[in-house]
Amino acid sequence: MSGAFSLPVVLFAGMPFYRAGWRTLVAKRPGMDVLVSLGVIGAVMVSVWLLWRGSNEVYFDTAVMLIVLLLVGRLVETLCRHRGLKALDTLTLPDLSIRSWQAEGWLLLPVSEATEGMRVELAPGELVVLDGILEAPGWIDTASLTGESLPRYFHAGQKVYAGCRYLGVTPLVMQVSAGVGQRRLDRLCDEMRRYQAKKGELQKLADRFAAWLSPLALVLAMLTLPTALLLGLGWEDAFVRALSVLVVACPCAVGLAVPLASLAGSGQAMQQGIALRDPAALETLARIRSVALDKTGTLTTGSHTVLYWQARKGVDEPTLQRKLSTAVAGSEHPLAQALARWSGSQGDKRPEQCVDVNEAPGEGRHVRLSNAEWLMVGSASWLTKQQIALPAQAEDAAMAFASQVVLADESGWLATFYLTDQPVDDAEPSVKRLLASGYVVAMISGDRQGAVSWLGERVGLAREACYAQRSPEAKARLLQGLPSPTLYVGDGLNDTLSLAAADVGIAPLSASDAACEGASAQLMTPGMGGVVKLLSIAKRTRRIMVQNLFFSALYNTLALGLVVLMAIPPLVAVLAMAASSLTVTLNAARLAWAEPDENDAIA
Repeated sequence: MSGAFSLPVVLFAGMPFYRAGWRTLVAKRPGMDVLVSLGVIGAVMVSVWLLWRGSNEVYFDTAVMLIVLLLVGRLVETLCRHRGLKALDTLTLPDLSIRSWQAEGWLLLPVSEATEGMRVELAPGELVVLDGILEAPGWIDTASLTGESLPRYFHAGQKVYAGCRYLGVTPLVMQVSAGVGQRRLDRLCDEMRRYQAKKGELQKLADRFAAWLSPLALVLAMLTLPTALLLGLGWEDAFVRALSVLVVACPCAVGLAVPLASLAGSGQAMQQGIALRDPAALETLARIRSVALDKTGTLTTGSHTVLYWQARKGVDEPTLQRKLSTAVAGSEHPLAQALARWSGSQGDKRPEQCVDVNEAPGEGRHVRLSNAEWLMVGSASWLTKQQIALPAQAEDAAMAFASQVVLADESGWLATFYLTDQPVDDAEPSVKRLLASGYVVAMISGDRQGAVSWLGERVGLAREACYAQRSPEAKARLLQGLPSPTLYVGDGLNDTLSLAAADVGIAPLSASDAACEGASAQLMTPGMGGVVKLLSIAKRTRRIMVQNLFFSALYNTLALGLVVLMAIPPLVAVLAMAASSLTVTLNAARLAWAEPDENDAIA
C-alpha cells in the first residue's frame, strides 16, 4: 500500500528532478537534482527488493518526503521568477487597426501587417503603435518614453516612437520606419528579458554549495557500499547504509534557506506598506550601494503648480485670477489646467462672458469676451509672434528652470506665471537619509536640465548627481556606471528598461502598470519613505539568509560525516533532514515576528 500511494509522487511529481539531474550529469555539473533523483530511485529500488524478499521494512516514504521537501523550495523560486516576467505583457501595445494609404485611398489594416515605408494616419489623441517619420509638424506626448512632463512639438521629418500619443486637433500622416517586432518598444522588451534572467548572490552560493556536495556524496555512497560488505554486513544493510548517505546529503535545507527568509521579509515589507513582487530581491537590496531616482511622478507629484507670478503694476490678485480663469477655461493643456486650479476655475466650464476662442495647440490661445475685450495666454515666444511687446519685467532670469506662461490683454503684458512640478512631501528627508546612510544617490530624468537641477537642489542632491534629458536607453547605460548593486525608483513606461537594468527596481504608488510589473517592489503609500524602510527590512532579511545558509551547510557537513561512521536508517536520515529544514523555517519566522528598525538602513 505504501508503494502504491508513492507511485504518483515518484513517477509524476519527481519527473522534473530526474530530467534536470540527467542534464546536469551529462554536462558534468551534478547538483541537488542528481542527489534527489538517486535518493528517490535508490529508496524505491531497495524497497521493491525488500518486498520481493518478504520484508516489510520499506522506504517508499523516504522517496516521497525527498520530493515534497524539494518541491516546496522550487515552487517559491519559480513563482518569483514568473511574476517578474509579467512586466513584458504590459509593455505590449494593443493590437489596434491602423489607417494606411493604399492605391485607392485610406484603408483599415491590422497593425501586424504594417511594413516599412507604409504611410499611416494618426487621429487626434491616438496612441502611436508604430515607429515612424512625421510628414507634417505636430504636438506629441512623449512622457511614456522620455518622462518629459510637457508635450513636445515635432517638426516634419522627425522620428516618433510607438508608445507616444498624438495631441493635435487634425489628422497627421507619418511614414512607418519599423513594424511590429522591430519597434523601439520591442527592443526594450528584449533587453528586459536579458536583465530579468538573474539569480541572487546568496542563491548562487547555495547552488555552488550543492554542486560541491553532490559529487562528494556520490563518491561516499559508492565507497560506503563495498566498505560495508568488507566489514561483514549483508547486502541489505550495505544498500541501506549507502542509501542513507544519499538521503542525508540532499541539501533540502540549503534549498529552503534563501526562499523562506525572502518570504518572511516580504511579509514584513507588506506590513509597512510595501508590496514586494520578488522576495528574492531582498538579498540584493541589503547590498545596495547606489540609488537612482526618476524625477516626474517619483520625486515629484506629477502635476504642475504655480510657484511664482508677477503682474503689471496696478493689477491686484483677484482681478488677475478672474481674467486668468477666463483665458484658460476649457483648455486641455496641462499648464492651462494648473493655472485654472490656481485661479479657481471650475474645471472645463467656460465662463459666459467668453464668446470666441482661437487656440494654437501647445503654444497659446486667444480669447474674445462678450464686452469685445480679448485676452491672450501662452508662451512668451508665441505672444511675441502675436505682436505683444513684453517688458523686461515680464521675464525673471532666476526662474528659468520653471515652465513660463504669459497673460496679456488689450493693454499689453498683464502677468507672467512660473509653474513647476513640486516634490512629494517626504522627498527631501528621504534623500538626505539615504545620503547619510552612505548610498550614492542620483536623479536621472528625461526632463530638461533647468527643472532637474532645481528639484535636485530642493531635495538635497548635488548638481553633478542630477542627470537630465536622458532617453530610456541612456538611463539604463548610466545605471551600469554607478557603483553596483544599484536600485532604481521610477514610475513610467520610459522607466521600465531602467527598472530591469538595475539590480532592483521599485515603483512608487502612482506608477504606471508597466512600471509596476517591471519593478521588484511597489510602494503602497505616497512618498519616498518606503524606500528607506525597505532597505532596512532587506538588511535584516539578509542576516537571516546568511544564518540559514550557515546552519544548513553545517548540518549537511556533520550529518554526512556521521552517516559514514555509523548506521543510520534512511527514514531517520529523512527526519533529520526535515528537522534541519524546520530549523531554517523557524529562524526565518523570527523576521516576521520582530519589528523593523529603520536604523538598519544606516549600516
